[in-house]
Amino acid sequence: MNAKTPLSSEDILKRLDIYLDVEFTFYHNEQHAKILSALPLTQQQYILAWVQRTASTHHELGYQFMAHIVDILNEIDAKTIEAWALHAMDTYDVKGLYPALEIIRNVSNFLQLSHEKEAGAVLEDESAILLHFVHGLSGRKLKLEEAEQAYTDTETIFLPALVAPLKNKKENFKLYKVMVAYCWAQSRFGTYLINLYTEVENSEYPEKFIALFHAVETLRLEHCLARELPGLYRQLCEIKSQLDNSTLDLQWQAISDQLQSEICTANDTLDIVNQYLNQLEPFTPYCYQGLLQPEITASVIQARINEEKKQLKNILRKMQDDFDEGKEPKPPQKMPANERFDLKEIKEHSSQQDFTMELTLDDQPIAPPENAKNLMSSILQDLGEIPDEYLVAAGDGEYDPSFFEEKEEDPDDVWKVPYHEEGAFLYNEWDFKRQNYRKNWCAAREKVVKPIYDNFVNNTMSKHGKLIKHLRKTFEAMRDDNKLLKRQTNGDEIDIDAYVEALADTEDGSEMTDRLYMQMQRHERNIAVCFMVDMSGSTKGWINDAEREALVLLCESLESLGDRYAIYGFSGMARKRCEIYTIKAFDDNYDEEVKARISGIEPKDYTRMGFAIRHLNKKLLDIEAKTRILITISDGKPDDYDSYRGEYGIEDTRRALVETRRAGIHPYCITIDSEAKDYLPHMYGVAAYTVIDEIRELPLKVSDIYRRLTT
Repeated sequence: MNAKTPLSSEDILKRLDIYLDVEFTFYHNEQHAKILSALPLTQQQYILAWVQRTASTHHELGYQFMAHIVDILNEIDAKTIEAWALHAMDTYDVKGLYPALEIIRNVSNFLQLSHEKEAGAVLEDESAILLHFVHGLSGRKLKLEEAEQAYTDTETIFLPALVAPLKNKKENFKLYKVMVAYCWAQSRFGTYLINLYTEVENSEYPEKFIALFHAVETLRLEHCLARELPGLYRQLCEIKSQLDNSTLDLQWQAISDQLQSEICTANDTLDIVNQYLNQLEPFTPYCYQGLLQPEITASVIQARINEEKKQLKNILRKMQDDFDEGKEPKPPQKMPANERFDLKEIKEHSSQQDFTMELTLDDQPIAPPENAKNLMSSILQDLGEIPDEYLVAAGDGEYDPSFFEEKEEDPDDVWKVPYHEEGAFLYNEWDFKRQNYRKNWCAAREKVVKPIYDNFVNNTMSKHGKLIKHLRKTFEAMRDDNKLLKRQTNGDEIDIDAYVEALADTEDGSEMTDRLYMQMQRHERNIAVCFMVDMSGSTKGWINDAEREALVLLCESLESLGDRYAIYGFSGMARKRCEIYTIKAFDDNYDEEVKARISGIEPKDYTRMGFAIRHLNKKLLDIEAKTRILITISDGKPDDYDSYRGEYGIEDTRRALVETRRAGIHPYCITIDSEAKDYLPHMYGVAAYTVIDEIRELPLKVSDIYRRLTT
């Protein structure tokens, strides 16, 4: 067959049967093969390649991609087709098969979304900045989550996944900020100090009531934002002028003027709504308003009110006990079960919506601790005051001393909750079959190795005393290693070789060079090295002991050299439980704590390497250094109990190492795996690894390799 001849239907069918695993999936591909056989060879190859890639994620995804691709092949360009397929695969990773199939089947929606994304702001990309912004605002700290439309339940701000009505990403990001600030303002400036859910339920026209209340309250909150965040308010006005009919008629302008005073509250909004409910239509909601969700908000607030009352009363009981400590005991008949505090003063500062409080007990002022201040601040936002019953210290029946106990957190508890990615470092992972990254696929967390204060380090130093002395001398020589530069224009000594050559030049009439001197140049070391230590279960026994001994020798040697270095362990179990163990951070001194952590290194789970390389790359890039090196000490190839073992794990690790080199970091691997020569050249390159045959040689070899790598 000619190299440019299109594939026959039979040839295509054979490939489709393999890609879609028809022996088990029972797909009938004859019709699709026939359609594809009519296309030019380049298009056939292109489609088959992408069927193979999508099918590597799920066979049904590949089958549906093949079923739809022919119809749109001539309507959209290759770049868009690839983005469509990749988006479906990414959706499968996050949401599962059916949402991914919906993207394949509804390609027109994807095209519209793609167009919007080009200029739009995407919550996934902007959430970190937005969260930092909202946490910088006063009042209760709010979380961010994705929803169809913007709203808040007073604990979380919900935002749409994509905002794209403005001309570019920068402008659309400003709209996100305005949405966030508006939701924050509802909580901060008392929109829910009234029971909006009850008001709606009791209204004769509930839908109109909530729409009118939302409109009037928006005008009040705009005045609050203008006072509190004037810069953001200007952005709000700019966005309104582009997207909304922001000009109010005379009646609405009069209502806005009524709400301009800083003493106006949501009760004033409610009065206006009740006054105009039968004679005024709400204006079209502004682009940033989102929704009001009275029922959801009421349940969240009520649960918080109940909990915060108990918490405050417990704190007051603790304050009372501390206050009474050291005083003369009262007679039993006069000893109260609990006492009432007085709130001496609350001062509002209109510019910051802040307040100061002074609690008194027995007419003696007591400064509330920080947790009491935060609680009272939250209670004020919900109730507008601190009720008298909140200021009574908890009695014996309701006092919970465990509330104040220092609870030792179990590091593993974080993996037990449903959303254990929250607070974790999320890393992409390379899928070689897909030929693309799985987005935010690995959830990684940092832990600190639990220190064990025993004699391991001292015993190691005794065992290798002579070797340590030798290594120290070797490393000190590296520190003082000066370089003699010859043929310099000035220097301390004559360069005899250059002088003899210069005399020879004059004999044949050539001009004598002025580079006749030698100069000693001090070698300035500017190196940062990170050691990545395998803590997988397979390192149990001799390997673990040898790793720990090697680290002791390294630390003792490096302390005399002065290079900046860090040591981290890695292990984990599947993609959602990836763990980095701090043994010595760059800023840590090599002290008793670090020595005890080295002693505390113990085997854990599996050897998922890609996430660890990516995480430690970030650590290295945060260090100012001319040379950055990442040295892995491992006993085997990448492995995990899920799909990471085999070729997948090797290819992801190789990709992570490619990223490492692109970032200007030099990777190197030291391994004791006898089969390492089968895969390490592919991962690290032929000159970037060392295989150690005898585990007892590891301590000496690691130090020797470090010396060679850094000189």
